[in-house]
Amino acid sequence: MSTDTFALLEQLIARPSVTPQDAGCLEIIAARLAPLGFGLERMDSGPDDFRVSNLWAIKRGREANGPVLLFAGHTDVVPPGALAAWDSDPFVPSYREGRLYGRGAADMKTSVAAMVVACEAFVAAHPEHAGSIAFLLTSDEEGPARDGTVVCCERLKSRGQRLDFCIVGEPTSVERLGDTVKNGRRGSLSGKLRVQGVQGHVAYPQLARNPIHQSAAALAALAATHWDDGNTYFPPTTFQISNIKAGTGATNVIPGELELDFNFRFSTESTPEQLKARVHALLDEHGLSYQLDWTLGGEPFLTPVGSLSAALCAAIAAETGVTAELSTTGGTSDGRFIAKICPQVVEFGPLNASIHKINEYVPIDQIEPLTAIYRRTLENLLL
Repeated sequence: MSTDTFALLEQLIARPSVTPQDAGCLEIIAARLAPLGFGLERMDSGPDDFRVSNLWAIKRGREANGPVLLFAGHTDVVPPGALAAWDSDPFVPSYREGRLYGRGAADMKTSVAAMVVACEAFVAAHPEHAGSIAFLLTSDEEGPARDGTVVCCERLKSRGQRLDFCIVGEPTSVERLGDTVKNGRRGSLSGKLRVQGVQGHVAYPQLARNPIHQSAAALAALAATHWDDGNTYFPPTTFQISNIKAGTGATNVIPGELELDFNFRFSTESTPEQLKARVHALLDEHGLSYQLDWTLGGEPFLTPVGSLSAALCAAIAAETGVTAELSTTGGTSDGRFIAKICPQVVEFGPLNASIHKINEYVPIDQIEPLTAIYRRTLENLLL
């Protein structure tokens, strides 16, 4: 099993699939799934200059109404950055110090390879399995996520495709393989705020209106606001300013506008509408002249403790001896789209310490156990 996973993983890492490029990864995966009896369908989407590759694959079980387990993931990776900063070519799988290095090794080509090989082992051992297995893979997770999983989910919903369980192969482990399973994610709501002032000479402030000075109290109030207390599954909602810009570069000019970016990571205790209303009320209270544009990156989703988390956590314990903790921390993932058509969605994968970094890696000793965990989860749910 480990030999097969390593071989497939090396093939995937060697493909420079910088988002939105798939670079042939899906063709490699499809060639492995077809002999197992998977029906394959490409759901590519997007304009010609930003074409996204998507693959939907499903192998029906012997029971027409049996459960459907979806493996979801992405083949695209973030840009490697300065090649000279890497100790080895990011698109040549390299082994050293007990690690396999390469862009996408952790996020998330190891998970994808392990899922495919786990299915091969499961089908070989249980050719008449009761439930169905599906894959949904995209090359638009690291990008704007407009033509990837979200498009596929809309198509699957329109045709009435039932999904019961989904495992997204995000790298969730923190210190040891299996220590963390994500059973939900916070929502992401971003705002671009433009505060209008009146440009003028710093020596004549009475003839100008400084948007920096005007905004200071409002921004301090926003930063100090307690938005909610969170709940059993989610930490409290957070507000962070990520960028702020004003001025012409000259030291003797009062700026005419301030531009600011901020983001909420919010729990299920707050809705986007509530957060927007509170921000607008605070800005209005401080008498600002402003324009505020909102972008909802994703709503929070949650899978309470149930059959999927139990099956996965039991598989983790059996293969590693680790008791997994359920968590909703971190950024957004494609799980937010899948949760709209699937009642139970969790994320699980290898160590996340190096994701998006120079010299990204996966510990070699995690690859075989990860494959075995996915295989055992299939057994726990579909036999």
